[in-house]
Amino acid sequence: MNYKLLAKVLGSLLTLESVAMALCGLFGLADPVSDRGSAVAPLMTGAGMTFVAGILLMAFGIGKYERIPRREGVVIVGLGWLLCAVFGATPFVLSQPGLSAGEALFEAVSGFTTTGATVITDLDEWPRGVLLWRAVTQWLGGLGILVLFVAILSTLGGGAKSLFRNESSFQTGEASSARIRDTALTLWKVYLVLTVVCLLGLRLLGMSWFDAVAHATTCVSTGGFSPHDASIAHFSGWRTGALIELWLLLFMLLASVSFLIYVVAMQRRWDRLKREEEAKWYGGLIVVSVGAVAAVVFLAAGPEGGETVRGVAFTVVSIVSTTGYVTVDYGGWPVGAHFVLLGLMLIGGCAGSTAGGMKVSRIILLVRSAHHEIVRAFRPNQVFRVQVNGNPIDETARAQTVLFVALFALMALGSMIVIAFLEAARGAQFETMVAAVMASIGNIGPGLGEVGPTGNYAGLRPATHLFLALLMVLGRLELYAVLVLFVPAAWRKY
Repeated sequence: MNYKLLAKVLGSLLTLESVAMALCGLFGLADPVSDRGSAVAPLMTGAGMTFVAGILLMAFGIGKYERIPRREGVVIVGLGWLLCAVFGATPFVLSQPGLSAGEALFEAVSGFTTTGATVITDLDEWPRGVLLWRAVTQWLGGLGILVLFVAILSTLGGGAKSLFRNESSFQTGEASSARIRDTALTLWKVYLVLTVVCLLGLRLLGMSWFDAVAHATTCVSTGGFSPHDASIAHFSGWRTGALIELWLLLFMLLASVSFLIYVVAMQRRWDRLKREEEAKWYGGLIVVSVGAVAAVVFLAAGPEGGETVRGVAFTVVSIVSTTGYVTVDYGGWPVGAHFVLLGLMLIGGCAGSTAGGMKVSRIILLVRSAHHEIVRAFRPNQVFRVQVNGNPIDETARAQTVLFVALFALMALGSMIVIAFLEAARGAQFETMVAAVMASIGNIGPGLGEVGPTGNYAGLRPATHLFLALLMVLGRLELYAVLVLFVPAAWRKY
């Protein structure tokens, strides 16, 4: 393991984070609504600590490196996210009101992983500068901190592909038509355009500039943090409430499909767009899920007009895109609706998007592989050709997909058992424990029971907060980049 290389890259990453934190501090200084300067001290102190730590790491790792090997790339991704969360938690500890160290780490991890789970019980008491930092953590983590790092740093050389591949769910086969750095830069341009358009639309619909920025950054990142305790329900009673929900629903959809679709469209590669299957499956999944949940709710509660369809549609898109915005208390819906929502938490959005979950492309491959194995039971000599988006999938890729899904399911089940032990003294409900794990590893945020749409994670024990924070990182980095940190062989020096 080349520790100096690790130090140099991680130090550069922390200096980038310190700049973002300092900009939020400047907003806190100029903010006319919160007490002037109430957010400045915690944000500037946190930015200073982060900057100093970054400079020290860079000084230790000074030197010229031609490339980042695969092993170092995986470790940098895992450690990078953990370090960003640790330093990103400092404003939540130093602010008034503040959080304990464990709660602040939970909040920061939830932000950077775009999970949207929170332990803050009264957001109105917090300085708006700190709430802005809370939203910015999700925007930075949405497309990937290190994908941004790759896009702006031209000195990575051969290491760009290693970082890009290990942090994001973008398919390197699609990105190989251009240099990885150029692809990362293009993706961030698309991300920025979506954010700005979403922001301007929210402003035109009546939101203040602060609310528009806070919700645009957390919508396009499919994060779901809102500066209001009621989330999007805060605006539902407005004259433009339905339009705000529709606008956010549109951008949750746009952000949860593969961003490479936009790159392909910009390049006018229409044949590639015609072969796009994942987005079609994703759209079909949403339509079926909305119909199923609406039918269950209608049969249980009777007709409630357009409000039911509106609430169901927004909730389904919010869950499957792993955003986690709330407009209705779906915790009171029938159990059948809860099962559909839990399934959507597992699946998530498309590969190459800002959404979490297992990704629709893996579900497509899993379904087709299962179908072929069933046919092989009575036609053992038949040769199959599995394709996704027109690209052939070999046996190795199929085996890796099945292994990932199995590992994901086993870790979710094992995590539920761990949470049950941790929360045994509190007598937590079964649906709370199941939903907390699913919402954390799937990067959803709100779940069911105590952690449902009208509750939060504040009532859980500190050890549970730390364990769920680890699950969030595992879900965001798709398991391997975090699990490798626990393998001794990865740390051997050479």
